[in-house]
Amino acid sequence: MKVNTNSNTYIIIYSVVMVVIVAVLLSLASLGLKERQDANILNEKQTQIVKALGEDPATVAYGDVITKAALLDASGAVVSEDEKEVFAALNDLKASFEAGKYPIFVATSGVVAPLYGAGLWGPIWGYIALDTDMNTVKGIVLDHSGETPGLGAEITTAKHQAQYVGKSIFEGEELVGITLKKGGADKGSLHEVDAISGGTKTCDGVSAMIQSSLNYYKPYFDAARATTDTAAEVEAESNVVNE
Repeated sequence: MKVNTNSNTYIIIYSVVMVVIVAVLLSLASLGLKERQDANILNEKQTQIVKALGEDPATVAYGDVITKAALLDASGAVVSEDEKEVFAALNDLKASFEAGKYPIFVATSGVVAPLYGAGLWGPIWGYIALDTDMNTVKGIVLDHSGETPGLGAEITTAKHQAQYVGKSIFEGEELVGITLKKGGADKGSLHEVDAISGGTKTCDGVSAMIQSSLNYYKPYFDAARATTDTAAEVEAESNVVNE
């Protein structure tokens, strides 16, 4: 029997079949590429962590500088050292923070903590690396989803991020973070960097992000700083005795 290719029934059936075929092919392609996509996402995160430490990912691998990945709870205690679980928490950092799960990366010389906040037009995020004193900034990586090019988007530039190196997040026992100050950081300030001209809302978002994100890690930082201070006191006493 001859099929009427101009009939509505034929057109509808043909369209449905084509949609199903295309959907199946796209699903198969997605499944086939998932492993590679996941590997690329993991590599991007590891690259950012290495950059935050001030290292060049072209010559330094993640495994060369990171000795342990962990999840902390609200008390600063380690609840997991399963690296897959830690990186899974990074995939939705906002939800992880809200659930009381805080990823951290212990480096050969300090730690790296992820950051998450809100800019002018959408989410902003990054990684901040601290020295072994859990106070001095070794480096930072910042990124965004839609800040204004030439203005707020400048937070991603090496020039802006270089300002954070050597700054401090603590003032005494108080975690004060780092403020992006409009008009320029005060000379000699350990807690300020120059804000970006025309990017006030984004800069305010970065300042708030650093403060709020690092507050989650304060119990961990406090414990590590106390251990460091105790070790320094013991060493000092030992030197006195030896003298």
